[in-house]
Amino acid sequence: MAQQVTLRNGALMPLVGLGTWKIPKDIAAQTVYNAIKAGYRLLDCACDYGNEKEVGEGLKQAIQEGIVKREDVWITSKLWNTFHAKEHVRPACERTLRDLGVEYLDLYLIHFPIALKFVDFSKKYPPEWSNPDTNGCVFVDVPTSETWSGMEELVQAGLVKNIGVSNFNNQHIMDLMKYANIKPAALQVELHPYLQQPQLVEYCQRPSVNIAVTAYSSFGGVSYIPLGSPLAKETTNLLEHPTVLDIAKKHNKTTAQVLLRWAVQNGVAVIPKSNSLERLKENISVFDFKLDSDDIANLQKLNTAIRFNDPAAYVNYPIFG
Repeated sequence: MAQQVTLRNGALMPLVGLGTWKIPKDIAAQTVYNAIKAGYRLLDCACDYGNEKEVGEGLKQAIQEGIVKREDVWITSKLWNTFHAKEHVRPACERTLRDLGVEYLDLYLIHFPIALKFVDFSKKYPPEWSNPDTNGCVFVDVPTSETWSGMEELVQAGLVKNIGVSNFNNQHIMDLMKYANIKPAALQVELHPYLQQPQLVEYCQRPSVNIAVTAYSSFGGVSYIPLGSPLAKETTNLLEHPTVLDIAKKHNKTTAQVLLRWAVQNGVAVIPKSNSLERLKENISVFDFKLDSDDIANLQKLNTAIRFNDPAAYVNYPIFG
């Protein structure tokens, strides 16, 4: 199968990339360099991850050594919630570009359909969820239409090649499609066997809609346990789930490879994170086997609509309050 997905403007986005969320700053540059050397050609970044400068250093090293050229690497980043007002969209993007050390982004996403009070770069960067003045979330009334207009101007200015959204549902996207002059090219959402969102994926993949889907948290709740999510602690780790273990044994693959293959086999891109070189290589090696109909049916049975990345619950988690 193809290892890339074609976006609405003909751009080819890799189906497997490196997620940079929660990669510590002190090893981010080396991890990115190792990933590129191992064959990764997509880096999924965000202002909110707080490590874009270090990610850029790893990319720079790979370019300097001739492993890749800038145009060989697809770079995605995201507009944070505090920068939704139109006048803040471009400065936020330009800060990301400076930190990453690049002149353009291949894809820029609205991180959440949530607008928070603006926080100046000099006061706190990345701003995160908690406003430094109130030690809590401060929501503001900025419509997505205003934010999207600012995103479109980034394309027109040549700073961004494609724009899209993250954590949007069907209704958000249907509304956006009505007024967008530049239609969203991609959607990034939480997607794994516990949260399969078939209606959302099917809608985006309709030829008339043509929005490429990227799954994050492909391994379920494992990344959310350190954040204090009680739901993640109570849920069976997908990497250790008996159903996934049986399928992995059947194909002589790791459970991580099975979970990633489940997504890419359905045309959904994945962005797994690992600091281990061995796992980096494993995670990108998902194109030499295929899940059969029984495998797919058994994985479908795991769908219980469990959502780990739920902003509505963040105020109850100590790390966000």
